[in-house]
Amino acid sequence: MSSLWIIIAVVVGYLVGSISFAVLVAKRKGVDIFKAGSGNPGATNVVRVLGKGPGYTVFFLDFLKGFAAAHWPTFALHCGWIAVDADTLLWMGIAGLGGAVAGHSFSIFLKFRGGKGVATTIGGLLALMPWVTLGALLVWNLAFFASGYVSLASICFGLTLMPLAAGLHEPRALVGLGLVLAILILWRHRANLQRLMKGTEHKFERKATKEQRD
Repeated sequence: MSSLWIIIAVVVGYLVGSISFAVLVAKRKGVDIFKAGSGNPGATNVVRVLGKGPGYTVFFLDFLKGFAAAHWPTFALHCGWIAVDADTLLWMGIAGLGGAVAGHSFSIFLKFRGGKGVATTIGGLLALMPWVTLGALLVWNLAFFASGYVSLASICFGLTLMPLAAGLHEPRALVGLGLVLAILILWRHRANLQRLMKGTEHKFERKATKEQRD
């Protein structure tokens, strides 16, 4: 296993993840997303403030940067640009996704501020373990349409990853990734979780102003 390639994957992932499409799209509309809605630079807040078109654009671009950060090593291997063993390739994908999520949440371009990274996580996971991701997305949709809470759906998505990865016999590294991402998603949604427990969390509305979601 080549540690150098894994470090490169982390750095590339972090730089790609640090690009905040929520900030860029909102700025083109003359809006400072940090001062609008919930103040969170994520797709949900963009939907809330600017509407579905810009919001879904941000979600897709955030999804795409996660997918690219996790998938470029495989693409580069198939193109003959790099030569690594299977273990290194797997860890490069994991490192790329980890870097992208870290960059999205703590962007070097935004003074280490950022969103919660759910769309970026979904994109990277789809590249690494598609069936697990599709199962977790099904859980997300069920939780969202049953409750109306984006935050609760995101938490359910995170908590589903490790059991699905283990149940589908993914490599241990990906099972461990599921656990790490579940912890990260819970931590990033800790304020939402407290409001859910108190019964004060707001359901998704385009113009809501208090909920911090991604």
